[in-house]
Amino acid sequence: MKIDRLVSIIMILLEKKRIGAQELADMFEVSPRTIYRDIDAINMAGIPVRSTSGVGGGFEIMQAYKIDKKFFSADDLSALLMGLSSLSSIVRSDEVVHALAKVKSVIPAERANEIELKSNQIYIDLRHWSGTSIQPYLETVKSALQENRLLLFEYVAHHGHKTVRTVAPYQLVLKGHNWYLYGYCHAKNDFRLFRISRMSNLKIQDETFTPQAYRKPIPDFSEILETMQIKIKIRIHESILDRVLDYCTYEDFSPDGDSYYLVDFPFVENDYHYDMLLGFGNKCECLEPPHVRENMKRKIHALSVMYEK
Repeated sequence: MKIDRLVSIIMILLEKKRIGAQELADMFEVSPRTIYRDIDAINMAGIPVRSTSGVGGGFEIMQAYKIDKKFFSADDLSALLMGLSSLSSIVRSDEVVHALAKVKSVIPAERANEIELKSNQIYIDLRHWSGTSIQPYLETVKSALQENRLLLFEYVAHHGHKTVRTVAPYQLVLKGHNWYLYGYCHAKNDFRLFRISRMSNLKIQDETFTPQAYRKPIPDFSEILETMQIKIKIRIHESILDRVLDYCTYEDFSPDGDSYYLVDFPFVENDYHYDMLLGFGNKCECLEPPHVRENMKRKIHALSVMYEK
């Protein structure tokens, strides 16, 4: 994990006067080119690291620059601890554990209580309330990403359609409450987003791939959503106010009598969002647009016919 390596390099530079690129590369089992990129990142973070060539050369923090454990503010250390702790709750690995230990090692004793208090003010738990744990799949995908190996899995797509996919993994994505794999799908010859919870029989293949051959930036999901999303008008009973607030804000509500609200509700015309409206039951009525209201009527009628059989 890059953050673990960067923190480690900073700690090594604090302890040693000078160290060579190859020595660092051997230490972290990466290429010298990767070490040079890491040093650039450290420089961009404001820590001036210079390199000297020749016998006995290497990287060192500029002597005129003084850095100690007080380099990180209480807010900096609290943010690092919060991020790493939340990640460790869902992706358990030695890398995260080591990074946590190293961050804690730079906390001055006299500030330990203050920083612990700040880091505990926000608790991030990425685990699901219930259902099957996806943690083993996250670990499998992470291993495939690190080793540049193809993944093979069965996938349940739209309308319950089951397919078998071979994918070159590019990125793990946490969007909302769900984890996704973003990668190049051999079946579609293009990049696709796969929800981890819809996978089964996930296996790492022996075949490797060159990441640069598939490299493509992650799409901007907000822009994609804006092109698909519309606002519909619904009327809801106050008893489901809390549930509807999961999808919109108070600014979208206006009172309608003593116990009801009119809501400008964000909506995408697909089965998932129609099922969402149906899930509100008789406490929600779609008022407009007319074609969405008609579609709701047809779905309710089909549901009624099924239960009358």
